Amino acid sequence: MLNNKKIAVDFDGTIVDDAYPAIGKTKTFAFETLKRLQAEGYRLILWTYRHGKTLDEAVEFCKKNGIEFYAVNSSFEGEVFDSENQSRKLDADWFIDDRNLGGFPGWGEIYNIIQDRIEFRVEGKEVLAYSKLKKEKKKGLFW
Repeated sequence: MLNNKKIAVDFDGTIVDDAYPAIGKTKTFAFETLKRLQAEGYRLILWTYRHGKTLDEAVEFCKKNGIEFYAVNSSFEGEVFDSENQSRKLDADWFIDDRNLGGFPGWGEIYNIIQDRIEFRVEGKEVLAYSKLKKEKKKGLFW
């Protein structure tokens, strides 16, 4: 299944436990989930506070664990950021970060959220998750 969806993924606290500037212990199912998403055609972007040597170390750590990113700290490989003419906001469909509203739910839950297209809504002062309603196919003569 190929698609054009881009997923921006944080490193510290998301792929690994937060031990910045060191690299923490790998989060349970982080690389397994990322590999599966890549195999399904998602383009992964590493979106992290790291830069310079610490960024290079994070990219190499991921590479050694089987993940090469579509882009690193940019919307696409080779992007030249011009602060005079563009926003620093990244072009991605989903953002996975340990600082999300409600915290990091774990990689198993992340995969389910993406696969089931789970969205969120606010009701009163509570944030609730709910799945998009899938339209039922009309039954016709040939199906």
